[in-house]
Amino acid sequence: MFQIDPGWFQVDLWLIVIVAICIIAFLAFAINRGIRAHRHQASAGREGLIGKTAEVKIALEPKGVVSIQGERWTAISETGWVKPEEEVIITRVDGLKLYIIKKE
Repeated sequence: MFQIDPGWFQVDLWLIVIVAICIIAFLAFAINRGIRAHRHQASAGREGLIGKTAEVKIALEPKGVVSIQGERWTAISETGWVKPEEEVIITRVDGLKLYIIKKE
């Protein structure tokens, strides 16, 4: 009959300690990053548009169309007439309308 040597199933204590330290370090890093991501305010959607620069596609007199991030939005100029191809800054969002001012 085949005999199994008990020495084959022994694990060195240092190996256990090193693996445990690596697992604890990884978990601490992952938890730290998770907490940071959770605390960071998301800048997507309408709130993320405020303060960004857009390009006028259809003249704003005072209502027209601007393009931002590849999307076309209806915009209302708070500073009067704005020509096409000019850059403007978004000041607020109301529903699906952007309120803008000329970029200086």
